[in-house]
Amino acid sequence: MDIGTTAQPPAKDEQAAREAVRRRLLGAWRLVSYTARSRDGEVLHPLGPRPQGLIMYTDQGYMSAQLGRGDRPLMISGRLEDAATDELARASVSYLAYGGPFEVVDPTTVEHHVTTSLFPNWVGRTQVRKVTFADTLLKLGIATPVRLWGAERTAELTWSRLS
Repeated sequence: MDIGTTAQPPAKDEQAAREAVRRRLLGAWRLVSYTARSRDGEVLHPLGPRPQGLIMYTDQGYMSAQLGRGDRPLMISGRLEDAATDELARASVSYLAYGGPFEVVDPTTVEHHVTTSLFPNWVGRTQVRKVTFADTLLKLGIATPVRLWGAERTAELTWSRLS
């Protein structure tokens, strides 16, 4: 008789480790750097040498990330709805925003379940990030190479906690 397999609940020590990571994520973080590395070692800074950004994780289980180049030019119009199409296109290429529920699935992995995004193709999808902490820094990375900026790359975003 085949009784099949059922998922076992996570061990208490793994649950505690996931909860510890979740607690460390909570709060607001400022973007320090964003690097993308190809398999041959080429390193790009997709948002320039001084990116700006904010990521927040709430106790209610939500996250929101806003990232952009630090040298984004102002638009000619002072009102978003009056901006020219080409200005809006340039602004969107140098900016990324998304948010939704988050889940720490293991002590080194957080999933962002996207419910809103500047890039509509991310809505309804999950962004998986590897999590590491180094002193006061949070590092979120893409562990498996994906197509970024014309090549297969991994990426790492480094964040500093805001007080």
